[in-house]
Order: sequence, then C-alpha cells, then structure tokens
Amino acid sequence: MSSYKEVKKAAKGIYKEKGSRFISYIFPVYDEDQIKQYINNVKNIENSAIHHCYGYVLNYNKSIYKFSDDGEPSSTAGKPILGQIRSYDLTNTLIIVVRYFGGKKLGSSGLIRSYKMAANDAIKNTSIITKVIKYYYEAKFNYNDINIIMSLIKKYQLEVLNTNFNTLSTIIFAVPIENNEIINHFDNIRNCNIKHLKTK
Repeated sequence: MSSYKEVKKAAKGIYKEKGSRFISYIFPVYDEDQIKQYINNVKNIENSAIHHCYGYVLNYNKSIYKFSDDGEPSSTAGKPILGQIRSYDLTNTLIIVVRYFGGKKLGSSGLIRSYKMAANDAIKNTSIITKVIKYYYEAKFNYNDINIIMSLIKKYQLEVLNTNFNTLSTIIFAVPIENNEIINHFDNIRNCNIKHLKTK
C-alpha cells in the first residue's frame, strides 16, 4: 500500500424514511480531539435530534476506528455508517448522522438502511482525494554539507517542511513510501544523522 483515500472537505446529506429525517455530516479528521469537537458542534446545531450516531476511521493504515449507535438498537446506526466509510475505502473520515423521529418505528432493517443511505449521501456530496503515504525524517548535519543535502532534496523533489541552518543544521522533509531507498543517500553523508519522525 503506497496511498490512501480521504475526503477533501466537509459536506452534508439527508435521507427520509416514513417521516423520520436522517441528516448526515462528513468531515476530514486527523485525531480524536478533533472528532470530539465536531461531534459536540453537531450536537449543538442539531440539539433537538433524538440520536447523534457516528462512525470514523483514522490513520493511513486505518488502524483506529469506532462507531456509536447513541441509543439506537445495537449495530443499527453506527455500524452501517462505518460500513459506508469502509465501502469507499476512506480513512481520516468522520460521519455523524442525526435522527429526527417521524412517529413511525422503522425496525432494525429500516434503521440500518436509513443510516447507511444518509451516510452515503454525505459521501456523494463531498469529493474524495488520494494521498501518497510518506515517511517524515529529520536530518541533522554540519553546515558545510548543506550543498550536498540540498542537491539531494532538489534531485528527488522532496517535500521540505522545516529548516534551521546553523553550524549544526536541521532539515525536516518527507519521502514517498515507494521511494524510501532515497534515504540511503543521506545515510552515506558523513556526520549526517537521520531520524524517522512519523509515517503519514
């Protein structure tokens, strides 16, 4: 795996079933604090809804995920929401679906369908982007080697995130996962210390 998909921007969707309204919100998210903030915001906006259900997936490798039925029968709300995120192979994505009761019970199959369709509508109303997985490195080196370092950065068109050029200089850069062998060139530079920071 060298890439992953996520949504580009927030969007809304809606689905109606037997008088009940299911309003969906989709957000690009990158940590659980951000998720909590969006959930609280939607609860404030949709404060008269009887349920605020959600599902989310985080990280390039989809290692963190969670869903909530928020009082609906088990696995009839959060699970179909999460299922839609997975069916589009998305990560770093939160979908919240709120329900306004229309007076008629929908049963388990009706709830599953409604939460699924509302989540799907939110996905269709945003756009999906593909991102390349990258390794992020910090290189520490003598200022005398700056020309060698910068020539490698330029030759391989690496993304530079931060620089600090002093007697002992530092540069933070990103390498696409499929081109990680490039890092060997930095290892071969005398007195250059390379440290892996994160993968994203």
